[in-house]
Amino acid sequence: MGRYDPGGFDCSGFIQYVFQAHNVTAPRTVSDMWNFTSPVNDRSIGDLVFFETYKPGPSHMGVYIGNGQFIHAGTSTGVTTASLDDNYWEKRYIGTRRIQ
Repeated sequence: MGRYDPGGFDCSGFIQYVFQAHNVTAPRTVSDMWNFTSPVNDRSIGDLVFFETYKPGPSHMGVYIGNGQFIHAGTSTGVTTASLDDNYWEKRYIGTRRIQ
């Protein structure tokens, strides 16, 4: 399974898959996506949430789905939902951004 296979996505592969399904072209990497998007103050469904995980700067992202929840993917976990209030994610959250 690769990064574009729904059974083995990494986070950016998942975002690419979702965007392609909606005919939206966007950069491939998390850091490029961070630079491609604009910051927002009020999160809306469909916005991208970014995290600093294994290296400095944006290294993980997901799609905000409302009620403090986001959907994201990892090669070991697959596609799953999580809460922005979860201790792990809350400590690593660096911002919400949107394609303008």
